[in-house]
Amino acid sequence: MPRAGIVTVAGAPNVGKSTLLNRIVGEKLSIVSPKPQSTRDRIVGIRTHADVQMILLDTPGLLDPEYPLHEAMRATALAALREADVVLHLVDARHNEAASLENIAGLRQPLGAPVVLTINKSDLLSASERDRLRRTRPDAAFISALSGAGVDELLDRISAMLPTSPFLYPEDEISTQSVRFFVGELIRETALEQLADELPYSLACEIEEFRETESPVYIRAVLHVERESQKRIVIGAGGARVRDIGREARRKVEAFVGAPVYLDLWVKVLRNWRRNESALNRFGYHVPEERS
Repeated sequence: MPRAGIVTVAGAPNVGKSTLLNRIVGEKLSIVSPKPQSTRDRIVGIRTHADVQMILLDTPGLLDPEYPLHEAMRATALAALREADVVLHLVDARHNEAASLENIAGLRQPLGAPVVLTINKSDLLSASERDRLRRTRPDAAFISALSGAGVDELLDRISAMLPTSPFLYPEDEISTQSVRFFVGELIRETALEQLADELPYSLACEIEEFRETESPVYIRAVLHVERESQKRIVIGAGGARVRDIGREARRKVEAFVGAPVYLDLWVKVLRNWRRNESALNRFGYHVPEERS
């Protein structure tokens, strides 16, 4: 009998959740950045193999909210936990967080789904450190999302835990989200790469126009920042930096959509958008009515 279900990948920021989803699906869906909090929304990846279909949810890192965007991110992660048939609690082997997922998420009662503690980046430990950790965490899965070590064994374990069910999506689908959504994420990822430490948390990307029937595909995108000084940073001297961002982002988007692209990239100021609920709603982030 086929099996199908939702597998939610959750944990603290910057433990490798997006890298793991991309590894399992075999396609780059989640943006990857050394900066924590780069995943702001739930990213859906679908893996169909043999008689098992996994709907994987990459979630924002669980953190204590400091402003409304954080509250929206946390609410998204908690909703994905409630939907799960299996939860992967991903931790960084080098940090070896002792807290349970329930404690990190601030849950008042245990999750209804089974939780698989998954220790990522375990290849960065010495053999003696891994052995010691295996003794203290005998039920944990040890993997490297980057290299793929241990991931096949983890998938076998998850597969056996999923409910018996017909497939929930066609076998050739890899996500439920639109191409437009992923294009915005690729542009934001490129901006994060180019801007390094300068303003990673103040950037939002909005796709204002997407004409995929044209050749080249026409995409008008806006990078929103919170202050005029940030706008000057993104644009750069003589517009050099925004041109570099646009050039590299266009290369990524062309590879993703499989067609030539004309990327019309703009930079605008939307003051304090991270703290403005109407701006957050505009970008698709929803602040819960009951604050955590």
